[in-house]
Amino acid sequence: MSAGENYWTTLPLGRGVTLIHHDANGLAAFAKPAGVLSHPNAPADEPRALLTVPYRIEGEYFEWTVPGEITPRRLWLLNRLDSATSGVILAAADGRLADEVRAQFKRKRVRKIYQALVFGAPPQQIALWRDLLAVEKKGGRIRTGTVGHVPAESRMNVVRTARTEPRVSLIRLEPRTGRSHQLRVQCAKRGVPIVGDQTYGDFGRNREFARLAATKRLFLHSLETEFEYEFGGSKQTFSAKAALPAEFTKFV
Repeated sequence: MSAGENYWTTLPLGRGVTLIHHDANGLAAFAKPAGVLSHPNAPADEPRALLTVPYRIEGEYFEWTVPGEITPRRLWLLNRLDSATSGVILAAADGRLADEVRAQFKRKRVRKIYQALVFGAPPQQIALWRDLLAVEKKGGRIRTGTVGHVPAESRMNVVRTARTEPRVSLIRLEPRTGRSHQLRVQCAKRGVPIVGDQTYGDFGRNREFARLAATKRLFLHSLETEFEYEFGGSKQTFSAKAALPAEFTKFV
């Protein structure tokens, strides 16, 4: 049974989080600001997460109670964004629906489009980036290297490049695989690190750009997500777009 409108209008959303769209089956897309966690890793993280309530890691859902209701409400998280990345993030109000959409992710049938502001300019206007990466998860941290055996593929095209200093480009990225930190590492490997990347980027240029722009963030944004899924005996198409923050186009 899909969630009623009261469910969507009373969600305990995190700071700056907005509901973009939800369909009749209970599938929803949110716009997550930079700095907000996809989910809390501990109770102390709840105030700065997508929803400001407990998160059950084993079931991958948020859970909270509402006065007058016996059964707790739940929202299943379907994908994640690094806290520094803004944009579209998906969730579902139904556990069975969550399983179906997660299966679509595993089958690589979810089309995701990002935009990033990078230092410099890619040598080609359009390119297919293929790499073999090394992904290491240790002590709750993820580090991805450029020499490994994990295939990563992204399609890139340049939207526009600044004609004056600072020399930056706005690029469009469509990952074909979903490796941790994939886009950040692929950009850095090609000499066009994402502005504000504190792990793989150019730290000196990051500091200078933050001073000019009067903002300090990772300039990577999940712009659009689209896919088809089957639920309740019928096929559905779902798409959502989170507007590009204004600071991305200030210098291009």
